[in-house]
Amino acid sequence: MVRKTKEDAELTRQRIIDAARAVFLKRGVSKSTLEHIAAEANVTRGAVYWHFKNKTDIFHAIREQVFLPLIDSIDDTLAPATSNSDSDSPLNQIEASLCNTINELSSNLEMRETYEIIMIKCEYVDEFASVLYQMLNNCSCIVEKLEAAYERAQSQGLLATSLSPRALALDTHLFFGGLLHMWVKDADGSRFRYQAIDLIKSHINLRRK
Repeated sequence: MVRKTKEDAELTRQRIIDAARAVFLKRGVSKSTLEHIAAEANVTRGAVYWHFKNKTDIFHAIREQVFLPLIDSIDDTLAPATSNSDSDSPLNQIEASLCNTINELSSNLEMRETYEIIMIKCEYVDEFASVLYQMLNNCSCIVEKLEAAYERAQSQGLLATSLSPRALALDTHLFFGGLLHMWVKDADGSRFRYQAIDLIKSHINLRRK
């Protein structure tokens, strides 16, 4: 009975998260209320409060469901290689990491909707100012992983530039952040989505010796 109750609670929590994603997409985060989310999930407002402290808490839950697996994937892809194959070269690892994110966005509706909420549907003011700070911290972690990969590429004589690994990592991070923003906004796929992979490959090729 206890196990069943726990499973039911988790199902309700997930239903609230799914409902909030739909409401945020439709109304924007600032114009969405817990009442809107409760109605979409077909639960009481009290049920929402049982699982989440406030709207910001729900936003974090939506974001974490997409970003935690993404960070794990980046960690795996950019980890120091255990072989000397071409696919495991640092520059190929960076390219694969960026391309994997685009491919996942293309195939994963939940991830795509979450990115749209984060990049288009949310104003990072008031209680959401702390969310922006956390996102910037996550970006710093990604830059550090890119920098480590570029350092390996430099030590292996693979770079065609004298720029520092730090500068290259920041450049790649800012390039990809801009590409993601335009990818999300390009709803019909006529401007950026269809050429995103080629743009990533061109970006990395500019660094190859």
